[in-house]
Amino acid sequence: MALKLYRPTSPGRRGMSGSTFSEITKDKPEKSLVLPLKKKAGRNSQGKLTVRHHGGGAKRRLRQIDFKRDKIDVPGRVAAIEYDPNRSANIALIYYADGEKRYILAPLGLGVDDIIKSGDGAEIKPGNSLPLGLIPTGTLIHNIELQMGKGGQVVRSAGVAAQLMVKEGEYALVRLPSGEVRRVRVECRATIGQVGNVDHQNIKLGKAGRKRHLGWRPTVRGSAMNPRDHPHGGGEGRSPIGMPGPKTPWGKPALGYRTRKPKPSDKMIVRRRGK
Repeated sequence: MALKLYRPTSPGRRGMSGSTFSEITKDKPEKSLVLPLKKKAGRNSQGKLTVRHHGGGAKRRLRQIDFKRDKIDVPGRVAAIEYDPNRSANIALIYYADGEKRYILAPLGLGVDDIIKSGDGAEIKPGNSLPLGLIPTGTLIHNIELQMGKGGQVVRSAGVAAQLMVKEGEYALVRLPSGEVRRVRVECRATIGQVGNVDHQNIKLGKAGRKRHLGWRPTVRGSAMNPRDHPHGGGEGRSPIGMPGPKTPWGKPALGYRTRKPKPSDKMIVRRRGK
């Protein structure tokens, strides 16, 4: 999808860019596949703030996406490519031969009136879904299941793709976009191709207001706060942190310190992301 650059008619417009939406073929979503979406504003069931910097934003409705791709051996026709405000990728509206309609993530190269299929006998082409055991090694894939039948959980953002590296018995090695190499069972399903809307990462918001429209609230530096509000706060004028290492507002180390608890699925990681 191409980008459009705005003329610098104001300081906010200078350097701003946006999508041309040239791939979008339908303005309004399919009514039967849309649900209301209530804003949480980063609060839990008690109304207490548990995630900072969330709130506001434009009103959205939830599109029900078929991540499981369990319409086995039923061909579907791409009726439209649509915008989804809840994700970076575009979505494709599928009309199946049995009359059912579903949304899927729109891969790169998928167009209106293309035929897609899910099942063991599906072709190796963008939009088709197969078990990893039936996909040739080296193929670019997305929407990958980590547990059989649960639906795709990883590689779902705009422009990303994983690569099927090798198959070893009951497991396949998949290289994720982060560089992490992970073992996944060969029965788990994945969709062929790269997720579309590849220019999404190149969009420059240009002004703070566009960030607010996306549901983000301002982030205040800890050093600008009082000591009771943040470990970095206080002092006369601009002060250094004044302690060993930067901290979170709750006093936990913020850089170079592991705070994530080990997960049972970590044993499936062959090579970690990063260096």
